[in-house]
Amino acid sequence: MFGLGRSPRRFTTVVTVFGLLATGAAVQAATVTPAAAATPHRILFDNAHAETAGNADWIISTSQPDPLGEDSSPSSETDWTGAISSWGVALQQTGDYSLDTLPSGSSLTYGGSSATDLSNFDTLVLPEPNTLFTTAEKTAIMNFVKNGGGLFMISDHTGADRNNDGEDAVEILNDLMTNNSVDSTDPFGFSIDSLSISSDYPSAISDSTNPVLHGSFGTVTKSLIASGTTATLKPADNSSVKGLLYRTGYSGNTGAFFATSTFGSGKIAFWGDSSPIDDGTGQSGNTLYDGWNDSGATNAALALNATEWLSS
Repeated sequence: MFGLGRSPRRFTTVVTVFGLLATGAAVQAATVTPAAAATPHRILFDNAHAETAGNADWIISTSQPDPLGEDSSPSSETDWTGAISSWGVALQQTGDYSLDTLPSGSSLTYGGSSATDLSNFDTLVLPEPNTLFTTAEKTAIMNFVKNGGGLFMISDHTGADRNNDGEDAVEILNDLMTNNSVDSTDPFGFSIDSLSISSDYPSAISDSTNPVLHGSFGTVTKSLIASGTTATLKPADNSSVKGLLYRTGYSGNTGAFFATSTFGSGKIAFWGDSSPIDDGTGQSGNTLYDGWNDSGATNAALALNATEWLSS
């Protein structure tokens, strides 16, 4: 497991083989590069945009940036404190992931020298951001994805302005996609709907080969809406956009509750509600609900499979 200050490195072994020829003097050298050791997928969870404002607690751990500071070998989700600690602990227990959090007061950067610079990660998770990204941050995010990074965007219903600054996650994520210096022409092929859907169990499409719906963490059948929204897909703008789970009664380009897309060399996943990632436990003073383990849904498999797909 690698975290901040522990970036994985690939080692190349050079083996020089000396052979004496019959005539004496000549030397031959051969270079051998063995298979590199498995490198953990590096995931950065954002907490620099009011992800714990109000009743939200969208952090994997109170130890930031490195959750291992709270417990270096968590055996249960309560070993890390936060309403999305189940997500973090499940990844940590595989041994295949390096997890960090961008702390409050920080900024997203790409191509800088900070240990939390996006160049050090494979995937960025935005769990219901509640403040607008700056111009520089939007440029950083878009270039990160364009150059091969994974972006996991989790919204909430319209009006979920937890810090009362006039912006909610719907507006903030739409602003990222439509008001950036890299590509503002619907780069991901979808827009987030300004809706507040009180309840539903969106169903997965039938696609046995899809790695998000049928990944190593299990098969996805349904998700959960407990005040959330959906997305409108625009395949004419980006043919790679694909709806994976739909609000009851919807299909095609409308009512997509979970969608994926690509941009440049990178990948994007969108989820229309933060309720599915809530594991029901976190910092004191917050009223939380366990959507992660909701018996009518398969939210854990969806979150984990999508993280794996984004990071591969």
